[in-house]
Amino acid sequence: MDKNDKLEILKNAIKSYPDFPEPGIIFRDIFGVFHDIVALRAMKDLIVEHILVLEVDLIVGLDSRGFLFGPMICMELGKPFLPIRKKGKLPGKVTQQKYALEYGEATFELQTEFINEGTRVLVVDDLLATGGSMAAAVQLLKSVGADVRECLVIMELTLLKGRDKLSAPVHSFVQYDR
Repeated sequence: MDKNDKLEILKNAIKSYPDFPEPGIIFRDIFGVFHDIVALRAMKDLIVEHILVLEVDLIVGLDSRGFLFGPMICMELGKPFLPIRKKGKLPGKVTQQKYALEYGEATFELQTEFINEGTRVLVVDDLLATGGSMAAAVQLLKSVGADVRECLVIMELTLLKGRDKLSAPVHSFVQYDR
């Protein structure tokens, strides 16, 4: 099966829910992929084929769907995984980064004992929309001296221009204009 076939299988497994969570929004749900083993294998293959050329030391997954992809990537690359979590969820020494939400503010945290100056990082999540959480993650990682090599997402809502907020390269497999 070639790359285009795998992309088509992946796209077909992503479920769309109009008017959720509010009217006018189309919610793109990655969990449809996890209900379809053929689509899940296609997604894993696409990720692995893409990341094999990246030189990274650490995989960082964003709370919470990045936790689904990060360990899978770690197993393929033989590299460790580190979560970026919402405030108050991680023990030990952490550093924080605040970011704006549609109606308020949130804070990400990262355990600093597992990352060193110059660590080459791949950041993973399921979706890039407005870019606020991914930008906060990149900023948080850079604040501890990490070299963010790429932000990898399965889906991207291109109309929202989230990648414009990022100071690191972005790769997405499936793009939607809304």
